[in-house]
This record gives sequence, structure tokens and C-alpha cells, in this order.
Amino acid sequence: MDVTRIPALRPLVAAAALCCSLALVSGCSGSSSGGGREESTTRAAQAVAPMAADDLESDYQKVVRDVLPSVVQIQAGDDLGSGVVYDDKGHIVTNAHVVGDQTSFQVSTAGSEDALTARLVYSYPEQDLAVVKLDRVPDGLKAATFADSSKVEVGQIVLAMGSPLGLSSSVTQGIVSATGRTVTENRSGGGTGATIANMVQTSAAINPGNSGGALVNLDGQVVGIPTLAATDPNLGNSAAPGIGFAIPSSMVKTVADQIIKDGKVTDSGRAALDITGRTVVDGQLQPAGVAVVEVKSGGAADKAGIRAGDIITRLGDTDITTITSLSEALAAQQPGDRVSVTYTRNGSENKADVTLGEQ
Repeated sequence: MDVTRIPALRPLVAAAALCCSLALVSGCSGSSSGGGREESTTRAAQAVAPMAADDLESDYQKVVRDVLPSVVQIQAGDDLGSGVVYDDKGHIVTNAHVVGDQTSFQVSTAGSEDALTARLVYSYPEQDLAVVKLDRVPDGLKAATFADSSKVEVGQIVLAMGSPLGLSSSVTQGIVSATGRTVTENRSGGGTGATIANMVQTSAAINPGNSGGALVNLDGQVVGIPTLAATDPNLGNSAAPGIGFAIPSSMVKTVADQIIKDGKVTDSGRAALDITGRTVVDGQLQPAGVAVVEVKSGGAADKAGIRAGDIITRLGDTDITTITSLSEALAAQQPGDRVSVTYTRNGSENKADVTLGEQ
């Protein structure tokens, strides 16, 4: 599967459970004179379903009213994307691939009739996140609330808010399909090529322009920043419906707080070998490892004795065949972890214990 850039069912579930409970109660009655009670119970059960649907609809509408004003549209050169108001000082968090190589932007907020100007604070392509800041903070600008994404659970209903295909203030709905996904973004089409760990997978529609927007739970909290949509190579790399990925809100907060405070990311939490590498192939033209092109002086690999020209074939218990597989293996580690790296040098296999650095 390739990827490209580009909340709560509880009332309904409770209603279904209640209907079942009522059906069991009426079914337990063995009295032939209970017809009136059975008919009354049936009418009560039928009344519950529309009430529950109305409650769920009201929940959706409340979340949209509360959160959508915090979701903006960002014009970066010829490209359109989305962003989320992070604080009342005009900081907006979005994807690095939304800002691209631009440093100034036009931002349309829910409360502004005209587009506002903004400037880049810092872009961090390694995590595909960036922060921009409005030159003028309009009255009534509302910051979104970001959730603790470690509490996100599979099956939660979520709403995706943004500007898909330039359609500002659009909302789609789905569920959290999985958590803890590690996904590598394509470089084609303007992607950063980042390998991002712990992503939230969702069935909510994610289309070009949704990037940088908000994935929101029914408590009105942002649980992730929609970033990637899966594509199916068997369908000409067209979008695979219902498979989208969002950067978890806790990581968004970690990165954004550092950028706002220090103007850059000072503690990424991303493990690194401190090398530049490229994928190599074997005699059958199959990926066979990562050739070390350059070793950072004093970095993790250098300290362990790994040199330019070595070919890395294994990291810990994971076989390494491509630069992407190496990035994904490192994404599962933390800076300071000690791992075994298997590599070949002049045809001979070697191993080195490496204390990982930080990207």
C-alpha cells in the first residue's frame, strides 16, 4: 500500500442495547394476557431509535459549531491546504507539505471576510508539521482544543474538517480504524518523504486540501492532523477509499510547542543512525540493503565504527532492504536506545552495537 499527501456512536449503540433489553423483557413474559404490555413495549422501542438519531445528529452539529471556526484554509503559492488555530496569538499548525518552500501565505478564517496574511515560523518536514503565524490576529479568533491522543480508541467516531479540493469548511465523518500505524509518505506530488510513527488511521474521507486540517472526536477535541491518504497501485495509484492517516495530536502539540517557544524543533524524539544512505539492489535487481553514503562525524554510526561504503542489512530483529524500511525500523526506536546493526563490508558480514542519536 502506498500513501500520498494530500466521533460518538455511543447514543446509537446505547439505543440498540436498550431495544434488545426491552425485547428480552417482553419475550420473557409467558402470560397470554400480556399482549397490551408487548404492544406498549414495541411502541416504546420504536420511539427510542429516532430519539437516539436526533441526539447523535445534535452531537455532530455541536462539534461542527465548536471546532470548524478553528479550521482555516491556507493558500501557499498555487497550492491550497488547511490548518488549525493553535492559540490566541495567531499561531496555526499545518503540514510541512502544505507550506512547501513558501514563507508567506494567505489564510482564510471562519470569521474573516478577506484573506489574512501569515508568515512561516518553522517547517519540520521530518514529521510533516509546520507552524505559521498570522500577521494580524482578528477579533474572535478561536483556538482548537487538542486531545491526549494516547487515549484515542479504535471505533471512536471522528469528523475530518478542512478544505478538500478547495471546498472550505467541509466536514466528513468516519471512525478510528487503527492506531499506532507507521507510514512513509511519498515524495512524489509534493510529499516530504517523512516516515511518521503512531499515526491514527481513519475511515473519514481525506482528500487533497484536507491536509493540515483537523480530525476531531465528539468531545470537540482535535485528535490528529489529517495528512495522508492511501493509494492503490492496482488502480493506477488512485485513492483507496476509507483509508486515511492523521498525525496524532500529542505529537502535534510536542512539535508545535517547541517551534513556538524556540523557533525550531529542539527535541524531536526521533531516533537516527546519523548517516546518509541509499537503497542498493542485488543481482536480481531486488532491494538488498542500504548503502552508507556518508557518516556524520561523531554521530551514532561513526561512534560504532560504521563507515561509508558499508551496506546495512539488519537493524535489531528487522531486515533492512530499502531506505524506507530503515526509516520505519528507526521510527520504532527512541534516541539513546542501543541496537544491533548488521552490515556487510567488502563482502563480509559484521555487527555493531549502536547507541542511536536524534534526528
